[in-house]
Amino acid sequence: MELKNITMSPVNIAERKNIDMKSGDTVRVWQKIKEGDKTRLQAFEGMVLAMKHGKEAGGTFTVRRVIDEIGVERIFPIYSPNIDSIEVLKRAKVRRSKLYYVRNKATKELRKHLKSELLQARAESNTDTKRKDEVKVEKKETKAEEK
Repeated sequence: MELKNITMSPVNIAERKNIDMKSGDTVRVWQKIKEGDKTRLQAFEGMVLAMKHGKEAGGTFTVRRVIDEIGVERIFPIYSPNIDSIEVLKRAKVRRSKLYYVRNKATKELRKHLKSELLQARAESNTDTKRKDEVKVEKKETKAEEK
C-alpha cells in the first residue's frame, strides 16, 4: 500500500505553524480581498491582543488597530486561505497572554484628550465674554470719574 502526500489546504501549514507570534507583537497581516473577478492584497497592521487555541486547526488571533481615533479589531484564523502572509514587525514585552485591558486604557486616554480639548475650547471662547465685561467696567469707571 502506497501513501501519497495529499494537501487538503491551499495554505502552507508548516510555514504558518512556525510563525513566532505572541500577544503584544505588532504584526502586518496581508489579506486577499476579492473584488469582482480580481483579487488584491490589503494590509491590516496592529497589535496582537490575543491568540486563542494556539497553533491548532481552529486557532485565531485578534489584531487591534486605531484608525482616526477609533479602535478597530479583527479576528483572523491562522490557517485561513484568505491570509496571504503574516509579518511580525515589532516585539513587545508583556506579562499577559490576553491584552483586553488595552481597550479600556485607550478609551480612558482618548476621553482625557477630548476633555482637555473641550476645556481649552471653552477657555478660548470665554475670552470674548471677558473682553466685553472689561469694556463695560471701563465705561462705568469713566462715567464715575466724570461725575
